[in-house]
Amino acid sequence: MSFCLAMRLEEGLVAIADTRISSGNECTLARKLWVYQNNNHAMFLTTSGLRSLSDKSRTYFNDIMAEQEEPFDRIYKAVNAFAEQIRRVAQEDEKFLAQSNLPFNIHVLIGGQFSGDRQHQLYLVYPQGNWIEIREGTPYHVIGSSGYGKPILDRTLVYDTPMKTAIKIGCLAFDSTRISATDVDAPIDVVLYARDTFRMIEKRYSQEDLQGLTTSWQEQIRGAVDKFNVDWIDPLIAQLPSAGRTSGSESEKAESDKSRNAL
Repeated sequence: MSFCLAMRLEEGLVAIADTRISSGNECTLARKLWVYQNNNHAMFLTTSGLRSLSDKSRTYFNDIMAEQEEPFDRIYKAVNAFAEQIRRVAQEDEKFLAQSNLPFNIHVLIGGQFSGDRQHQLYLVYPQGNWIEIREGTPYHVIGSSGYGKPILDRTLVYDTPMKTAIKIGCLAFDSTRISATDVDAPIDVVLYARDTFRMIEKRYSQEDLQGLTTSWQEQIRGAVDKFNVDWIDPLIAQLPSAGRTSGSESEKAESDKSRNAL
């Protein structure tokens, strides 16, 4: 499984992907987030699912990007090109995977801006090669292990969230996933894109880099829970016979002490 998150914000784009690859009892590290850019376009893509499908689709896509005479002027055209490679790989490999009871499992997030795009865009591509655009109403999507980090994203992230805040939210969503899913782990790759710049920056962070953020978050959650005013719980707690058990226990202890003193 993977944790691959992409966010489409008013200021630009943020992508975060873990690097753990699990195969049976073996765990290795490998990149799941790639950047393509030159003077008039900037694009990232991140994949989850079977690693073999990701590698093969990207290899075919890289050939398309290198061999085309005219570069794409709109990012959706690059998305269509990658989708075609997914369908090509499906024709070659899907029936053989089925013979081993393996699903044709690949999902892709592609984001960026080309010279003909009025603004930055973000797309989700399905295993069938069809895609949807991630819009302002729900300005993010997670592929791979999506359930554990979704609550903090749904509660805190909106389209006009500042990029710095969005990065923190994304890292906390990753951390929630890392704690609960054994096949997701650091280091993570982070890609940032500021709108209309046609230049992406990327950085890899270790768990040590993230430790201060995650420790502070954990402490603040515990502190917030302690401060919650929930009067409706008090009558329930009052019904517990703990005071009686304590009194009985103290009485028994006193009698035991007397017996030992008598001896």
